[in-house]
Amino acid sequence: MDVREFVRERITRYYRADEVNCAVATLKILGERFEVDISRQVLDAAVGMNGAGQYRAQCGLVEGAVMFLGVMGREQGLDDDSIMELSRAYAEAFEKRFGSLSCRVLRPEGFDPDNPPHICEPLSVDAVVFDIEFIERLQRQPPDNL
Repeated sequence: MDVREFVRERITRYYRADEVNCAVATLKILGERFEVDISRQVLDAAVGMNGAGQYRAQCGLVEGAVMFLGVMGREQGLDDDSIMELSRAYAEAFEKRFGSLSCRVLRPEGFDPDNPPHICEPLSVDAVVFDIEFIERLQRQPPDNL
């Protein structure tokens, strides 16, 4: 199964069957893909990270990936400054690719009950595929200063 199909299948399952938000789904998919255990506490902490509890602040797709970079970075022995640098590089790359880090911009219709279900599914697939590609590039060629 190619990466896009892997992500699409997981996003569909996590959103529709498990009813988790974008941050939790991102963490679970990245954990599975890179064989990193994501603790129940970390997943619990991500429950409100869907635009800051649907306030439409920073997108949960970004928050989940940044949390994953912290978990994975720590597993690999990175210090705080290195994890901060990775997170900053990721945020910059995400913003360049998708135009914003803000749920308010990425999901301009907000969280209206009249929205079709799972309206962010296509964006979620694109974002998590982007995350995987970003992390794979890091693994092949880590930044010099880390």
